[in-house]
Formats: sequence, C-alpha cells, structure tokens
Amino acid sequence: MLSKKTKYAFHALTFLGKNRDQKTVLIQDIAAEYGISHKFLENILLELKKAGILGSKKGKGGGYYLIKEPKDVALSKVIRLLDGPIALLPCVSLNYYEPCVECQSEVKCGLNKVMIQVRDEMLNVLENKSLADILDKE
Repeated sequence: MLSKKTKYAFHALTFLGKNRDQKTVLIQDIAAEYGISHKFLENILLELKKAGILGSKKGKGGGYYLIKEPKDVALSKVIRLLDGPIALLPCVSLNYYEPCVECQSEVKCGLNKVMIQVRDEMLNVLENKSLADILDKE
C-alpha cells in the first residue's frame, strides 16, 4: 500500500498540475484543499524539490511549482522517492535488494518467483504512467 506521505505527494502534484497557469501555489492552499497538515506537506514538497520535480520561490508571490511537465513525472519515481522499494519482498527489489532472512534459497523459493512477476507487472504500469495520467482522470 502507498503511504500517506506518497498519497499526499500525489494530491499535491495533482493540485500543482491543475494550477500550472499560476506561477506558484501556496502550501496552505494545497493543505486546505486536501486536509493535510501544513508542516507534513512542507516536508513532502521539500523532498519533491530536492528530487528536481518541483521548484519554489520565496517572498511575495512565492510558493511551489512544477519544474517538469506532468508527462515527465513517472509515478514510479515518486513512489520510490517517498516509499522506497516498489517490490513487495526485499529479495525481488531491483533498487533495494536484500536477501530474505528466513529464506533458504531464492532459486528454490516459489514465492520469490511469483513476486518477481508481480514486481515486473507493477513496474510496467508505474514506469509507463505519469502525473499526466492522474491529471486526465480528475
């Protein structure tokens, strides 16, 4: 399941994407729209900024804005940034691989084989869907 942090990030990105005609959007506007704590949202937006997805401007007329086109913000990037691995088991993760402590042999593990298929299908969707796909649905 996606964490609250990641769901809020998608809400914020959606809000910013829908308001691209404005130069910047205030944190309090996003927080009020979705009922998100201002401080929690600020931390999320800072992570998205550090990742090169958002920009910000201080002072009068300040706020956050999308740096990238919505079509260039892959859902998988946001999930990995905020939640870490997409894979359901550490032994099948492409970017965060760790052997399962309780597993005797990955080669013989049937769960490992099934979870590789699950990971591949999830990645196929998440890497080929973007913020633009979310914007089109709302």
